Amino acid sequence: MQPLAVAEPGSAPAVYRRHDPALLRDALRKMILVRRFEESAEQAYMRGLIHGTMHLSIGQEASAIAATLPLTDADYITSTHRGHGHCIGKGADPKRMFAEFYGKETGYCRGRGGSMHIADVQRGNLGANGIVGGGLPIAVGAALSIRKQHRDAVVMCFFGDGANNEGAFHESLNFASIWKLPVIFVCENNRYGMSMSVERSTAVPHIAQRAGAYDMPGVTVDGNRFADVLDASEQAIARARGGLGPSLVECETYRLRGHSKSDRNRYRTREEIDAWSARDPIVRFEQELMRYGLLDAAQADAIRADVEAQIEAGLAFAQSSAAPSRAELTRYVYTQTGSQCSIPAGACDERERA
Repeated sequence: MQPLAVAEPGSAPAVYRRHDPALLRDALRKMILVRRFEESAEQAYMRGLIHGTMHLSIGQEASAIAATLPLTDADYITSTHRGHGHCIGKGADPKRMFAEFYGKETGYCRGRGGSMHIADVQRGNLGANGIVGGGLPIAVGAALSIRKQHRDAVVMCFFGDGANNEGAFHESLNFASIWKLPVIFVCENNRYGMSMSVERSTAVPHIAQRAGAYDMPGVTVDGNRFADVLDASEQAIARARGGLGPSLVECETYRLRGHSKSDRNRYRTREEIDAWSARDPIVRFEQELMRYGLLDAAQADAIRADVEAQIEAGLAFAQSSAAPSRAELTRYVYTQTGSQCSIPAGACDERERA
């Protein structure tokens, strides 16, 4: 392969010039980490080491990492059933995510949540959600809480194209706009809600057009181009922090895997998948960083080696961690205090102390 021609650093997109090159290289590392995390989880599933199902976001890494890059630990996100990238973008530790996949006590939800329900409240991740559109009203509630407490924080709400036809979508955008709440709605439009194409399910050509009905800005960006997503995210976050209310950012992207592990992909062609594979967001971002002199081959190799070491350590941690005891299965699932306590009298206080 011919080496990429290096452009003048000053010709880089303005959004790149606003950030330290080390931060951009770390963003690339996170994108690669998301990809390798999901590929490794997929392999473990195929080997029978992980049970249930999972929804992979392979091909969507730019929308998750670029959108969350400007957020702080004081900010919140709500996620989806396809939310592993959101978790890592918000600072989740892959080894605890692997442990959650494996159903181990060291997982983020003590092994009770699995792939679709990872939460990390300490870092502002209010949790993934298996209900289509389920995170939208939660995000609005969190944003209202921020407003009532006069805090300088925002909420970023991720959802897919399938959720834009749920009632919760319209109710949430309406309330957020009426109250000018600090929430950024990020639609990851990967073209399909399960097997239903967005062209067949949605009347408008761009989901961001629906923002106009709720008097908020709406923008559609190339969800596979890191710079475009980051620029739109920064503008929406600045608007929310400034008290001007919500925005809708639509990231047009594509999931290269099926809807879930049971999807046979009979509703789309190999030619379509190959065309989107050629627009791989990781390859595009890496090439851009190299073109503008923000990354060299040695740094790229070091990033990948670091990611592989982190993945191996994470898998080892998950496999060696303890599984929940059968006697403790309902712990962290049902309340342990008050009249709703589901365990014998006297045991609640003991477990609370534990």
